[in-house]
Amino acid sequence: MNIKKLMNDFSELVMFQHSVFSLPFIFIAMLVASVQVNGLGWFGWKLLLLGTLAAVSARNYAMGVNRYLDRDIDILNPRTKNRPSVDGRVSEAQMLWFIFLNAAAFIAVAWFINTLALQLSLPILIVLGAYTYFKRFSALAHLILGISLGLAPIAGEVAVSGTISWWSVSLAVGVMFWVAGFDLLYSLQDMAFDKAQGLHSIPSRFGAAKTMWIARGFHLLAVAFWSLFVMQAKLGLFAVLAILFAALMLAYEHYLVSKDFTKIDRAFFTVNGYLGFVFLAFIILEVL
Repeated sequence: MNIKKLMNDFSELVMFQHSVFSLPFIFIAMLVASVQVNGLGWFGWKLLLLGTLAAVSARNYAMGVNRYLDRDIDILNPRTKNRPSVDGRVSEAQMLWFIFLNAAAFIAVAWFINTLALQLSLPILIVLGAYTYFKRFSALAHLILGISLGLAPIAGEVAVSGTISWWSVSLAVGVMFWVAGFDLLYSLQDMAFDKAQGLHSIPSRFGAAKTMWIARGFHLLAVAFWSLFVMQAKLGLFAVLAILFAALMLAYEHYLVSKDFTKIDRAFFTVNGYLGFVFLAFIILEVL
């Protein structure tokens, strides 16, 4: 067995590079929680390692479940028919082991963090696995995906303080609408396919023009809830700048997609990938 090739296939399977969407927000919550609990932004190397492992294992589990259960759909879609889960590069047995090991790793990491994290670990895994089912019967699947990533900042506060505050809930709701909004834009690529296969999505139900407006509404709500987070956490100028730059980046994303649907990938991966890290950079400056 070629281990290097298998690792590359699994990396492609779960699109490991997309962890950039959730990682910044778990660290944002950890930084703010550390300031409020300890008076210092730095939460320690142990929690940095555990937080990273929790985020990566949770996302690997979610993507593994998605790829495993979506094999029957992905093989029919020209955009997805060459995924490792479909073309045989990763077997069904290997995917099941991957899902199990990442779920076990997430629960183990939660045990090392604190009691509340452990208690929440199984419900979180259930939510993360639910997205794949929802798109088979409800257009709300976009919001379920948003909730899945929105759990990251709540988990970040739980890791540091063992509590859940309103500011982390507001941050999480902002992430939910941010993710749901850019997932709507990404789903425009599969609008015709979803309609033909009877899959439920907002683009297949309402069309491209209305989907664009719904995505704009979701992103306005994201900015509103992030602003509420800043107020509730009593943050200052750099946090306000984080919101401003996030709003500008989202506006640019919508500009790209409205001009040319072929730029959806650029809007989805590049703009959203940078947004989280720009947000995190300003929060680091704020807590310092």
